[in-house]
Amino acid sequence: MADWGPVVIAVVLFVLLSPGLLFQLPGRNKVVEFVNMQTSGISILVHAIIFFGLITIFLIAIGVHIYTG
Repeated sequence: MADWGPVVIAVVLFVLLSPGLLFQLPGRNKVVEFVNMQTSGISILVHAIIFFGLITIFLIAIGVHIYTG
C-alpha cells in the first residue's frame, strides 16, 4: 500500500501558500495583501517558513496518512 498523505498535504500547502496567489505576507504596501500576483524575496522566505511549520505539524505531529489500493 502506498501512503499518499505526505504527497497530498505537500501539494495542497504548496498551492495555497504560493506568495501572491491567495495572499502575500508581507505585502508591498500593506502587511497582508490578497490576490496581487506579485512577490518579493522576503515574502518567499516568510511563506517557506510557514510551509515548513505546517507540513511539520501535519506530517509529524498529527501523522496524516492516506492509503490506497
